[in-house]
Amino acid sequence: MSERSLISIVDDDQSFRDSLRRLLRSLGYAVAVFPSAIEFLGSPKRSATACLVADIHMLSMTGIELYRHLIAKGQPIPTILVTAYPDDATREQMLAEGVDCYLYKPLDEGHLVGCLRSAFARGSAAT
Repeated sequence: MSERSLISIVDDDQSFRDSLRRLLRSLGYAVAVFPSAIEFLGSPKRSATACLVADIHMLSMTGIELYRHLIAKGQPIPTILVTAYPDDATREQMLAEGVDCYLYKPLDEGHLVGCLRSAFARGSAAT
């Protein structure tokens, strides 16, 4: 199996996806973007994903449902959940379930980079 080094962004807001893709590429990361969890799950890039950044509030399948689906299938990916509608109870629950970070939009670049480093370190330790 090849070493996974890709960050996949799953968010139904195209402007957010594009902005985050540009930021992460400027920081030297390889990035793939998906407008829905379903498209991510059907992509061959899923298996190369080292870190998943997913919006919590999406139609069809939320970021939380996507995270839980991957865990249930035995395919955990270090995950950062993002939301424009912060909720402390949801944040605590998701961190307890094992997500790496729960961030609020607009994202703070420093917090995001710290979360990515932690996620990549955890992913490397798991392989």
